[in-house]
Amino acid sequence: MSSCRQSSYLAKATTIDPKWYHVDATDQILGRLATKIATVLMGKHKPTYTPHVDTGDFIVVTNAPKIRVTGRKAETMIYPRYSYHPGGYKEIPFERVLDRHPERIVMEAVRRMLPKNAIGRNMLKKLKVYPTDEHPHTAQQPQPFTF
Repeated sequence: MSSCRQSSYLAKATTIDPKWYHVDATDQILGRLATKIATVLMGKHKPTYTPHVDTGDFIVVTNAPKIRVTGRKAETMIYPRYSYHPGGYKEIPFERVLDRHPERIVMEAVRRMLPKNAIGRNMLKKLKVYPTDEHPHTAQQPQPFTF
């Protein structure tokens, strides 16, 4: 009887070579874009995906105010905030967040789709969202991400 062991590949943090991708949010639906971004940030699009190692890539999102939502979400969606002081709970409507801080809409949608632990917080740091076409990451030569 021969003993044949089958081993699985486990990525190590030192062997990972992250890439940079560029996504234009113009006329993209928020939830569908966020799921694709979260998949890339986690590294699930790679064959070397390992759950306990951050194998994901960097993503630069531009034109955040031009994102779309379906249905009546623009009228009904609210973003809760709490200052941790008595009476410090606030509900901010989608339209006001879109006017003042449009990058927060994409960041929050992606954050809610990532793991809720230290690895998830590190994954979110690899997401860069900007309200215009310009971004300071041209030196990294981000490739356009095709869906």
